[in-house]
Parts: sequence; structure tokens; C-alpha cells
Amino acid sequence: MRCVTMSDQPRPIELAISESGAGSPLVILHGLFGSKRNWASVANRLAATHRVIAVDLRNHGESPWDARHDYPALAGDVAGVIDRCVGGPAAVLGHSMGGKAAMVLALARPDLIERLVVVDIAPVRSTATPIEYVRAMRALPLAAFSQRLDVKEALAPAIPDPLVRGFLTLNLGSGPAGLTWTVNLEAIEHNFDMILGFPDVPAGWSFAKPALFLTGGRSEYVRPEHHAEILRLFPAATIEVIERAGHWVHADAADAFVAAVDAFLDS
Repeated sequence: MRCVTMSDQPRPIELAISESGAGSPLVILHGLFGSKRNWASVANRLAATHRVIAVDLRNHGESPWDARHDYPALAGDVAGVIDRCVGGPAAVLGHSMGGKAAMVLALARPDLIERLVVVDIAPVRSTATPIEYVRAMRALPLAAFSQRLDVKEALAPAIPDPLVRGFLTLNLGSGPAGLTWTVNLEAIEHNFDMILGFPDVPAGWSFAKPALFLTGGRSEYVRPEHHAEILRLFPAATIEVIERAGHWVHADAADAFVAAVDAFLDS
């Protein structure tokens, strides 16, 4: 596993962003197979009191594709967004894969992060997302389909959960040849082990500023045995559970999620 450092990140990607609101800056990072578009509703609510910068991470949404997809690379891209768009420290909120990227950035460049919100992920290896999802998406002959609903149904044998299929097919777009994936499935599959993992952290590194770890009570991504590692690397962290939410905390319990984030950012 690659060590936490951005010194070997020679070419940060300029990420696509959406901005809304005014006030202290808040950067939002989506999870695997997500996009800034998925966060539009929550971003609009948080924009009532903050300048919200929602990001498409590399190989997702409207951002460029690259063969490299590990957390030092993702963190380096986000550092570029903060440098370019804020010019100083910002609050950063990351969900799942975006949460791991946010944690890596906080550990490697604490000067860029004022406060950290990590949503339903821990700085440990994850096990909940099977690589079979990626392989099923890659194997699908998109040229044979004209509608997202048809693609969703075709994925059913490999991905039985209709909610998961619906989420994954949000990554469909239209091109000259018909439907296309807007996520770089080749890079995701090639780097899948690193996406599930978490980089080695140099001895003595920690992020001492305020951090909020928001977890879903119905999710298996953050378990009690992970709390010690969270507090080792983020000693000022608070761990809060939203009981009725699953992994997509911001969608399952939007009111409680926004209230918790607002309270933390304003404290």
C-alpha cells in the first residue's frame, strides 16, 4: 500500500466543480461511483450559510480520467482545488472514497483543512463494495441499450439490489455512439484494491484539528473496533451515529445529516 505523501504526485488533475452560497468555504467530496451532482440537494442546503464547492473526483463525473487512482493522487487533486478556489484553509467533507481522500489530505496537508467531516468511512480497509459490480458494468454491451432503465434491468443478475443498480446507473451518459459510462471503469478496476484500502501513515502523523465522523446506524462501513484507529489519527474527532441511516447517510437522513454538519461547522 502506498504511503501517505503527495510528493510523488507530479501532475494534479484540474477537477470539475460546482459552487453555491457564500461564507466560509466547504469542499464536498463524493464517494466511489458518485458525483457532485448526487450532492446537489445537500450542497444547496449547506449553501445557506457556507460557500460550498462540490467536486467531481478524478475518473468520475465531469472531471478528467487518469490511469492512476489512489488516495495520494485524489488528495493532491483536492489540494489543487483548495489552492485554486479558496487560497487558504477550508472545511472539507468527504463520503466513503471521498472521505478517505479527505483524511489523506488532512494528514498530509493539515494547513489546507480547517475542519474535517468524514461520512461513513474509517481509515482502514473497507470490505462492503464487491469488485463484481465493476466487472458487471464493464461487461455490459452498452451499444445494445438505449435507456438507463434497460441497463438497470440488465445488471440485475450480477447486482440484485435495485437501489444499488439505480445508484450505479446514474453514471450513464449519452455520447455519439449512444450510452456511455461517465466513470472510468478500467481505472477503477485496476486500482480497486487501493480504493478499498487506506495508505500507510508515517509514524507520528495525525490531524489535531476538529473532525466529525458521521456514520450510519444501519451501515457496516464503520464498526466499533475502528474507533481506536480513528482517534489515533484524528485525536480531536467526534464520532456520531445517525441511527436510521445506511451508508448513504446524506440521502437516508438528509435533515439529521445537514443539522449535524451545520452544528459542527458553526461550533
